[in-house]
Amino acid sequence: SAVGWRSFAASSGSPSSLASLADSSQFHSSESFQSKWSPQLTKIVGTIGPTSEQLPVLQKLVHSGLRVMRLNFSHATVEEVELRVKNLRLCQGRHGAFMPQQEDAGAPVDQNVRAILLDTRGPEIRSGKLQGDHSGHETLQLQEGETITLRTEQRFADEGSTATDLYINYPSLHKSVVPGMKVLLDDGAIVLTAQTVESEKEFHGSVVCTIDNSGDLRSRAGVNLPGAETDLPAMSDKDKVDIKYGMTKDVDFIAASFIQNAAGVHEIRRYVKECATDLGWDPKAPLPLIISKIESVSGLSHFDDILEASDGIMVARGDLGVEMPIQQVANAQKEMVAACNAVGKPVIVATQMLESMAKNPRPTRAEVADVTNAVYDGADAVMLSGETAKGKYPVEAVRMMNEIILSAERFAKARPDLVGGQSPGSKVFTENSKKHARCVSAGIAKAAVTVATERDARAIIVLTGQNDDLPRLVSAYRPSCPIITFCESAKVARQLILHKGVHPVVDQGGLSHDKRAAAAIQRAVKMGFIHSGEDVIVLSKEDDGIPSFYTMKVATVQP
Repeated sequence: SAVGWRSFAASSGSPSSLASLADSSQFHSSESFQSKWSPQLTKIVGTIGPTSEQLPVLQKLVHSGLRVMRLNFSHATVEEVELRVKNLRLCQGRHGAFMPQQEDAGAPVDQNVRAILLDTRGPEIRSGKLQGDHSGHETLQLQEGETITLRTEQRFADEGSTATDLYINYPSLHKSVVPGMKVLLDDGAIVLTAQTVESEKEFHGSVVCTIDNSGDLRSRAGVNLPGAETDLPAMSDKDKVDIKYGMTKDVDFIAASFIQNAAGVHEIRRYVKECATDLGWDPKAPLPLIISKIESVSGLSHFDDILEASDGIMVARGDLGVEMPIQQVANAQKEMVAACNAVGKPVIVATQMLESMAKNPRPTRAEVADVTNAVYDGADAVMLSGETAKGKYPVEAVRMMNEIILSAERFAKARPDLVGGQSPGSKVFTENSKKHARCVSAGIAKAAVTVATERDARAIIVLTGQNDDLPRLVSAYRPSCPIITFCESAKVARQLILHKGVHPVVDQGGLSHDKRAAAAIQRAVKMGFIHSGEDVIVLSKEDDGIPSFYTMKVATVQP
């Protein structure tokens, strides 16, 4: 269906066989687990960088609520990635005290359920090196009203850019730009307007522009073409190397930058399958999930197709705010989040959420409102970038974000009339999803959330197999209680953690259905999720030779 942003483009075994659960609060000793624990439902994705990569700091981030570690491959080196992945897996979550201390394939078993997201640099358009810029720090002053010609021939790259001739590393520039179109340099710091375009040339046509505002340009500045359709590939050569390397580190998600259409998502998925084959992966092994980053007008224009092809969406508001009028970004965010909710796919809201905490110990009121509204909108996760990667207060930023999330979710539950007028469980995504319209698992998921709401259940426990969508479907109906998901696969557990409300536990299995359910309830009690006298809903899929045989039970925890 048509969405509002298009007028421009054409917001919370035995018990011992069960492993640890991720935590959203500060670390406590195992003796304190019997106290009630109400974890936040909306997850936190945090970028790990120089100020947060060492084990002591990363451990504090895990204790404070970090659920997904983002690795920014635009900047990270192989050595940095190795360190960050190793340290994340050494971190102990709230319930790490319950985990078996065994060795698997020569490496320690993960001490917590935390996922890794590989964020690609993506295909980029950049200006060339400035003439005479030997240090890499020189700038070129461009004057408002003057004319500058954008060139793509290699000789201009070799000679260096000047105030009259600026090299751009995109050979098809003249095929993407038309007279009157804006060209943005260095994240919009300098704006150009195209006047004449040599579109008749097959290769290397020049684009003559007027300079709309004065400014200083650095070498290799980013270039944006708002509204333009480009033929840039979905992956650069660097992206391909990074993705394959990331798969050797068993990353859980690939955040694909600058996705323009569904074809780009399909191309990346094919490449991931090729890498899995080259690396000798088991054909049944779960592949990294693809999170498409929407950061251009083209991405917005093809959003429905991109969403269908992707495993999730990231609302990348940085470049999006450069590509489209900044006052429309919040509208696009709301509609993208709603569209993801409608089909039960996870959505991350990113960029500058607590930006001031990179330098200050407290956020601004506007930043708090931004995170709060993302929770109200229905985001599965909110993301921290520079705040945790290179900021002065990475731990405080995660703690603050968790506090904001908890406050927003409690208010939304108490006053749904003031938060979109929706009560818990009322987001019935199947009305807009042909795929799940007659899905048995979707029906049982909806029933579980309805019963949980009516009985004010403390939690929904989901017992899954290797590749079961049931936890994702329960999350899609947005219950106001935690969804404790017992998974046989650690990889599946890590990939489920991105979904709102889902708190995965690695369960090594080996028990009958009834005994597994009882063991899960016992473990949930030990974790502090549920207590004597409280109701819990238990969902499972049984394999007794009958396809899609699901069960739902309502249990009251006994003393």
